[in-house]
Amino acid sequence: MSKEIIPVERIAHLIFVFRGQKAMLDSDLATLYGVTTGNLNKAVKRNAQRFPSDFMFQLTAEEADDLIFQTGRSKGRGGRRHRPYAFTEQGIAMLSSVLNSDRAIRVNIAIMRAFVKLRQMLETNRGLAQKFSELERHVGKQDEEIAAILEAIRQLMAPPEKPRREIGFHVREKAPRYRVRRRA
Repeated sequence: MSKEIIPVERIAHLIFVFRGQKAMLDSDLATLYGVTTGNLNKAVKRNAQRFPSDFMFQLTAEEADDLIFQTGRSKGRGGRRHRPYAFTEQGIAMLSSVLNSDRAIRVNIAIMRAFVKLRQMLETNRGLAQKFSELERHVGKQDEEIAAILEAIRQLMAPPEKPRREIGFHVREKAPRYRVRRRA
């Protein structure tokens, strides 16, 4: 089996979620393909009909600011003049037809494998989360029963309460004996 051109783990770190879709930025893709970001975007613009809005979209200013904040990308001097483009999985697949080189084909295969691996990991995590919630529900019922048993044991172990002294003034005198006349 041939050695991959780029490790899948490295590509997985470059996949972001924008607008509920997994996507990669044009600058990251250009680095992987070995071209400049400008040349990548020029090739895309020459073939604009191949990239509908669900294949590629430009980030809003707010999304770009959030991206800068999250990833620490430069802004200002040396940064981007335009907002970045994001390519979805289908858009990345279409890039291989636009960029005609052996490296582009190999990189594209590696990226597709990364998307598949990411999808498999999410499915595995979803299965684990479901099993964990089932276990939590099962143990939760047992926890309630165990808590009730422990409370009953605590009540049995507790010493009986002494009757409390009454508060207030109480007269404790012997009652006088009265004579009782007996009738004959």
